Amino acid sequence: MVITVRRLRTTAQYVSFIVLMYGGRFGVNLGSAVPCFACPFVRGCGGQCYLLGVQGVLGFGMNLESLTGAPLFSALGWVAVFIILTALLGKIWCGWVCPFGLVQDWFSLLRRKLGVRERMASEKTLRLLSPAKYILLGYIAVLPPLVTVGLLPSSFYLPFCNICPGKALLPLFTLDGEYVAVLYSTFWTALPAVTAITLVGMFFKDRFFCVFCPMLALIHLLKPVTAIRLLKDNDSCVGCGNCTRACPMGISGVSRERERFDVQFDSCLDCARCAESCPSDGALRLNWHRRTLFSSSRLYASRRFRKP
Repeated sequence: MVITVRRLRTTAQYVSFIVLMYGGRFGVNLGSAVPCFACPFVRGCGGQCYLLGVQGVLGFGMNLESLTGAPLFSALGWVAVFIILTALLGKIWCGWVCPFGLVQDWFSLLRRKLGVRERMASEKTLRLLSPAKYILLGYIAVLPPLVTVGLLPSSFYLPFCNICPGKALLPLFTLDGEYVAVLYSTFWTALPAVTAITLVGMFFKDRFFCVFCPMLALIHLLKPVTAIRLLKDNDSCVGCGNCTRACPMGISGVSRERERFDVQFDSCLDCARCAESCPSDGALRLNWHRRTLFSSSRLYASRRFRKP
């Protein structure tokens, strides 16, 4: 069996899903600074999404210790841990590790098995939606301090958790009926609607929620310190458009770019599907610091996509 990037990525996703969803039941605790959707509302999880920590630190006046299990100085320590983890792996956390990303991929697989075509958003639509993840990040940044100074009720203290579809869907995989029943009985008003929209969107569009994900926005803001890069040799590119068709986020800029060397756009997940699909030797490379993790090649693409 040929080991492909796709198989490595899928293996990493499943291992990460098991560790982050169930690791706490076996003594695994990666802390509160995980740069992906490892939902803290999953009982027995092996690590917690850093967005909870962001909301806790920004709302420091609202009993931070009860939410993070640590006093303020320790919570700020998790900020440093988050930056280090992001610097090491960048958006690999999104494309290879995130449990909610794997759930979205399952929905895409189901769609393909049923023979339903993906609903491709136009380039203009994707461009208009691109700021949404930064707007949500701003929503996270602004509301907790307003709760602290008394301008908003305490129900807004964890504003993103109140509307996060991961909070509604990921606990279902724990098979903890009592906990799930309690969680669903306390649904915040907007959460059922957001979850329903996300479920429909995930079925018809690859990585639908990633378009709006504030974690992706936060990781991209730290791009200057991250070691992972998607690089392009513009002289080798033949403009075939395979990278756009393979990209789960519908990014067309990689194919069109003719000047920039770094083609890691803000919606990129570092999944390397573009490089896998590229038929030009060395045209696209996924690098860690100065080391090439994977480089496109005609031979790889022909073997990867040839018909059985």
